Amino acid sequence: MRRLKSPLSSLTLRRLLAGAATAAMLAGGAQAFDTSARTAFVLDYTTGTVLMAKDADKAVPPASMSKLMTLYMAFEAIRDGRLKLDETLPVSEHAMSYGGSTMFLDTTDRVKVEDLLRGIIVLSGNDACAVIAEALSPNGTEAGFADLMTRRAQQLGMTSSSFANASGWPAQGHVMSMRDLTLLARHIIEDFPEFYPIFSERRFEFDGRAPQNVNNRNPLLRLDIGADGLKTGHTSEAGYGLVGSAKQGDRRVIFAIAGLDSERARAEESEAIVNWAFRQFAERKLVEKGKEVARAEVFLGNKETVGLVARDDIEMLIPVTPGTELGAEVVYTGPLQAPITAGQQLAELIITPEGLPEHRVPLFAAEDVPSGGFVKRMMVVSTNLIGRLQTPAATSAEAM
Repeated sequence: MRRLKSPLSSLTLRRLLAGAATAAMLAGGAQAFDTSARTAFVLDYTTGTVLMAKDADKAVPPASMSKLMTLYMAFEAIRDGRLKLDETLPVSEHAMSYGGSTMFLDTTDRVKVEDLLRGIIVLSGNDACAVIAEALSPNGTEAGFADLMTRRAQQLGMTSSSFANASGWPAQGHVMSMRDLTLLARHIIEDFPEFYPIFSERRFEFDGRAPQNVNNRNPLLRLDIGADGLKTGHTSEAGYGLVGSAKQGDRRVIFAIAGLDSERARAEESEAIVNWAFRQFAERKLVEKGKEVARAEVFLGNKETVGLVARDDIEMLIPVTPGTELGAEVVYTGPLQAPITAGQQLAELIITPEGLPEHRVPLFAAEDVPSGGFVKRMMVVSTNLIGRLQTPAATSAEAM
């Protein structure tokens, strides 16, 4: 295995960079974010880069943040025609019995699905979740809907999630991980863009009956940082948590945190995470399509080396604060055997930004390298033979 190793800003692999100005910006190492949340996960939505993971796969009580799963399934039902936005649903004794955050529904109500969605998103209504759950449950119960939630979550790749109810009400076995919550938020943004704007609504007054519960609890919505979702959560066991998303320019960041000690701590930590994610990292073009990255050795060809190029422009999220350089190496099994055809995959470029996962880019032959002629082959064989004859026997045996 041959390796050409060097930091990106060195002369050896400077050709990787789109220009000298970019090279100057690339030297950097993002300051690690030491979150006070018990568990956290931060994802750059645009590039899929994980910016932070702290016990991200630990299954913990999610409180009202698990309402996102109820909403996702309600959105699916509307898309499939099983629910209609203007359809009205009855309120059961079970739904009315919920305390905590509610829409103050009672059994005399028939509530439009559209109002129930806003009641869940903006008001965090436990009763609204139960109404939706009973409408979509295979047996008409919230428990039956919770089973569906667990199975659907598994299908979506949320392997650390299981549900006992639709609202996040404390219950044994009702858990989610921060990675799962972030994945769920991503699904909502991608799969249901028509409903996502509701998450940025700051106020919803339902029928004038609950003046003390009309404001969205998401503290980021009141700040000018591009926040537009998604859901807060709090119970005494779970602490204070938030699944949040913010968009600045072409970048979007999604995160989930849990286990904060107070509402204020949740607000401050959430804002700090968003600011850190946007200020400490930037998306940059590192490799230009078709531009030679390095040259690899060739055996028995009419050329001794072959150029290595990427098929596409390579853009990555990288640290931008002053610090250490980005690492990069080209790896291939060599010397490469001629003949070589232009476009043939030969090597891999491995870029390692400090504090971020490595990024692997396949590299291809920039040109044809035919096999060398008879004279060329004889010269190579002669050179190798002379080299072996001049090497002491023990060393030669070792090499073989």
